[in-house]
Amino acid sequence: MRILSQNEPLTEAELDRLEQFLENCKASKAMNLEEMDGFFAALVAGPEIVMLSEYLPKVFGNETEEAHQFESVEEANDILSLMMRHWNGIAGTLFEGGVHLPLLLEDEDGGVHGNDWARGFIRGTRLCHDGWAELLANDGQGGCMLPMLMLYHEHDEDPALRPKPIASERREKVIESMAVGLGKAYRYFRQHEKPDASTDGPEPRYTGSKIGRNDPCPCGSGKKYTRCCGGATIH
Repeated sequence: MRILSQNEPLTEAELDRLEQFLENCKASKAMNLEEMDGFFAALVAGPEIVMLSEYLPKVFGNETEEAHQFESVEEANDILSLMMRHWNGIAGTLFEGGVHLPLLLEDEDGGVHGNDWARGFIRGTRLCHDGWAELLANDGQGGCMLPMLMLYHEHDEDPALRPKPIASERREKVIESMAVGLGKAYRYFRQHEKPDASTDGPEPRYTGSKIGRNDPCPCGSGKKYTRCCGGATIH
């Protein structure tokens, strides 16, 4: 599957590696690469820091913090490094005032839809629900969320929540508006940060240095790596 994206810190081969890992996750509810990109974008832009130990199980489709799908410490290091480089790429782009273009996957006919990205984004907002609800209720700024909500609800079971049919030309504009809306949301939350919040730039979640089996987990849980994010499924 060809990846449609620009200004990504990961190479196409690295994105393919990450995509393959997610597809092979044992949990059936694991995110795909597009949904993960939207999920990360919401977490980076959002009002509060969310711990890796809280959001990583959602990426892998686990209901608990156990069983993170890794077959070895080496694979865990590889996958976590790719994921956090991608996270830091989004954070760096937004911090510098750039536009993070949604990473979208083509379907078999070469089309892109953006629904999975919007789904991941909305899932990310739910981890900091109150802050995002405040933004959505803001008359002057809340409109930045509408493109995400439009694609999120496009196939909703409730007809009242579905937008009008989205033609391909209009879809391109909606996707462009999602990218712009992400930047606006990021700036809104940075402007409304608490006085004691750090203003030194986007927080890197993982530097990419190798982790030993008994090292503290980079998610900050205080547990050993093999008992947390690098843990339970290592054979």
